[in-house]
Amino acid sequence: MKVIEKILAAEQDGKTLFSFEFFPPKTAEGVENLFERMDRMVSYNPSFCDITWGAGGSTADVTLDIANRMQNMVCVETMMHLTCTNMPVEKIDHALDNIKGNGIQNVLALRGDPPHGQDKFVQVSGGFACALDLVKHMRAKYGDYFGITVAGYPEAHPDMIKGQAVAPEDYQSDLVYLKKKVDAGADLIVTQLFYDTDIFLKFISDCREVGITCPIVPGIMPINNYKGFLRMTGFCKTKIPSEIMAALEPIKENEEAVKAYGIHLGTEMCKKILAHGIKTLHLYTLNMEKSALGILTSLGLIEESKISRSLPWRPPTNFLRAKEDVRPIFWANRPRSYIARTGGWDQYPRGRWADSANPSYGALTDHQFMRPRSLDKKLQEEWALPVKSIEDINQRFSDYCLGKLSSSPWSDLDSLQPETKMINEPLASINTKGFLTINSQPAVNGDRSDSPVVGWGGPGGYVYQKAYVEFFCSREKLDALVAKCKSAPSLTYMAVNKEGESVSNVGPTQVNAVTWGVFPGKEIIQPTVVDPVSFAVWKDEAFEIWARAWASLFVEGDPSRQLLEQVQSSYFLVSLVDNDYVNSDLFGVFDDI
Repeated sequence: MKVIEKILAAEQDGKTLFSFEFFPPKTAEGVENLFERMDRMVSYNPSFCDITWGAGGSTADVTLDIANRMQNMVCVETMMHLTCTNMPVEKIDHALDNIKGNGIQNVLALRGDPPHGQDKFVQVSGGFACALDLVKHMRAKYGDYFGITVAGYPEAHPDMIKGQAVAPEDYQSDLVYLKKKVDAGADLIVTQLFYDTDIFLKFISDCREVGITCPIVPGIMPINNYKGFLRMTGFCKTKIPSEIMAALEPIKENEEAVKAYGIHLGTEMCKKILAHGIKTLHLYTLNMEKSALGILTSLGLIEESKISRSLPWRPPTNFLRAKEDVRPIFWANRPRSYIARTGGWDQYPRGRWADSANPSYGALTDHQFMRPRSLDKKLQEEWALPVKSIEDINQRFSDYCLGKLSSSPWSDLDSLQPETKMINEPLASINTKGFLTINSQPAVNGDRSDSPVVGWGGPGGYVYQKAYVEFFCSREKLDALVAKCKSAPSLTYMAVNKEGESVSNVGPTQVNAVTWGVFPGKEIIQPTVVDPVSFAVWKDEAFEIWARAWASLFVEGDPSRQLLEQVQSSYFLVSLVDNDYVNSDLFGVFDDI
């Protein structure tokens, strides 16, 4: 979706929006740490996030990769910066074709800073001289596919500022140029950072006077540390009100105090801006979360205990799969893997009775296992400890359910989810018995849709869940479980081992809705299912994790590795559902086993 469409819709509804900017880290580890932080920040539902383009295209490939993962893996509406620096038109078109193919519709078109080691911008051969040329090119070649944003400079572009001030005629010339960018096809303006709110408000008025009518979004950069603040304002030639310097001077060596002041200042600036009827804020995060979230919390725009979900899983922002509204539960803890494996589909399962056999799942590839993640450090610390017996393995799974471990090889999520904590003790209990759980959900019978733990779908509705648990176990324990299920007609199960031998009491095409919601004026929404076709696809990945994510932490021939490989080759993966969501006693079936 185009960001401009979100902003215009919010203006009609009187809603306040906010967004975040990030920049590409220099290392692979930094990128993965950024995604972990980004994932937390996106849970607060920003209207979009943008990613910068390095000076001279220095981070072009990294920016493209991050932008595509933001849109398709993190599932946040993504705006990618694109500059003219060192970018002939063929490189620009390569970048635009790349993001278009990945479902990204938003670009911030910039001239860009001078290449590294140069003082002035130089037009590259076959490239563009300014952002206006880039906007014109995008509209000429790509029509209205892209939502195009351009930069606005409340104090005029830094190149216009001589010494401490800008000449009136140069400021006016900058406004005229900004209007040309809008007239050429830009539909949104985001401003450079500023710290004098009156200057920004005057800039808005001056823009309207020259005929600029599109939304103008203020760019707010929280002060995180004193030296960084001076460096950034110096580079951008930003005016610093004397009262800000007076407040910072006594605390400049105390980073926490500076950060706290930055949150206070940012909050007061935003309050004044919002009071003037501007309802969209863009926060330059500098890849840090505390200050940006602190400002939004102080403004009352976010509340940690009230993170809302439109679906139990984060909905896609790629317009190619925007209508997707149902997924198998098996990838609940590995959503990025599911997106990667279904990225090539031309039709997504949707509706209450989706046929997941219709599209083809992508093959299991190294994508699921080889990309470095910040989670890998936790796995190394918590799961690379020797396991000398099956009981040691059972205990490791049990400890995770009790919160004694913060990572699991079978989960990309950060620790236990809130609803899992509702049943963590019975989960821990069955793990000590040898039923090694990797996925679960509690029974829910008509909780309000705004419940902070199990709610989704917005206010005014009610949500339901069937109790579900997925685990590995030995053949002996599976046989005992199957025998007990025969006297419990509400239980349905599917079991399969690594070689594909299966046992089940459901039909091969029987789709079972395990999560649904009832909302005013809508059909029943059923976003999560258990189905045999998807289970058969998932099982390869689930078994591979034993080797790739856990056993591989030990060297070849290590007894721990040998034990884990033995479990992988002999255990069954089991999906168990209690269809009686009113009087569920799913864990009772494990008694006496």
